[in-house]
Amino acid sequence: CIFYTSGTTGHPKGAVLTHRGAASNLLNLAFWQTMAGAAEDMAIASGEPPPGSDKKPGESYPGSVLAVPLFHVTGCNCCLHPVTAVGGRLILMHRWNPETALELIERERPSTFTGVPTMVRELINSPDFDRRDTSSLAHLGGGGAAVQPDLVHKIEERLEGRPSTGYGLTEVNGVISINANQFFMAKPASAGSPCPVMEARIVGEDETDQPAGGHGELWVRGGNVFRGYLNRPEANAESLTDGWFHTGDIGYLDEDGFLFLVDRAKDMVLRSGENVYSAEVEAAIYEHPAIAEAAVFAVPDERHGEVVGVAVLLLPDADLTADGLREHTRTLIAGFKVPEYVWFLDDPLPRNANGKFVKRTLRDQLVGTPAG
Repeated sequence: CIFYTSGTTGHPKGAVLTHRGAASNLLNLAFWQTMAGAAEDMAIASGEPPPGSDKKPGESYPGSVLAVPLFHVTGCNCCLHPVTAVGGRLILMHRWNPETALELIERERPSTFTGVPTMVRELINSPDFDRRDTSSLAHLGGGGAAVQPDLVHKIEERLEGRPSTGYGLTEVNGVISINANQFFMAKPASAGSPCPVMEARIVGEDETDQPAGGHGELWVRGGNVFRGYLNRPEANAESLTDGWFHTGDIGYLDEDGFLFLVDRAKDMVLRSGENVYSAEVEAAIYEHPAIAEAAVFAVPDERHGEVVGVAVLLLPDADLTADGLREHTRTLIAGFKVPEYVWFLDDPLPRNANGKFVKRTLRDQLVGTPAG
């Protein structure tokens, strides 16, 4: 089948996927369930609590609220396939709305919620959150974008369910790495451990493998990797080498083999020869309690080549100035990474159908306009 990439960094491309790839992704998702303890929760929900469990039958039903479209791999391969494979059920949302999602969770009692991090953040920040019963959720997470460490701790504080995340791409039929449960709490900045039904490596600019902690581009290989882009021979030549897919994501593997992503190659800001990773800056910004949404991108600059810019949406009734935001981030990251341009928006940041921020749209709309 053909799935189109989300197109957040350029034009969408048709990725030619295979049945073997979809089946391999199911095995990777089974690994996710094992990490997150989902097998125990499904047994509890079906009325057969495992020995030693202190939970009661009927607390939740195996299944998920689906808040992302089925025409992308997150909704189809990573939600529809595994839920139907275990005889669960999907609660479909026509369009995303956190208050509607909370109503569905209370009424339908699903065991999981799957969405991008911005959706999870809006769910927790919703004024309806405290008055809705979300106790059925055994796991709350998803993927599609970087999960900031502060969000991991907020999930742990405000929900009985365990936080989890998956990192993946259309080109691999879904999941590349998984982080969940106590592993996620111990390493909240990590995208998790690469899945067992594939190989992963970090490759430097000279195309040599990097040691633990060494930064480079993530390459992956396995039965889940796509055949190539439809009618895009040049893109295929750039993206595939001897079966290895070049993800375009910059990161590193630590001593325990956990993957840390620092940026998309196209989202990185190159300031006077220094790499500034937007994900690191965004994580620092989200530590401020007034922030609802934030997206960092490069702004052209005569002196430095590029500098850091950020578009921000504040929480209702929150008060924050550009200088106040800079003071906050300066306590968490190096001075040259602090945003020089800050745009405060009145409306939510632009997103694609999957809920991801479209940074190129922000860049086109904001660069050259007054900023803080």
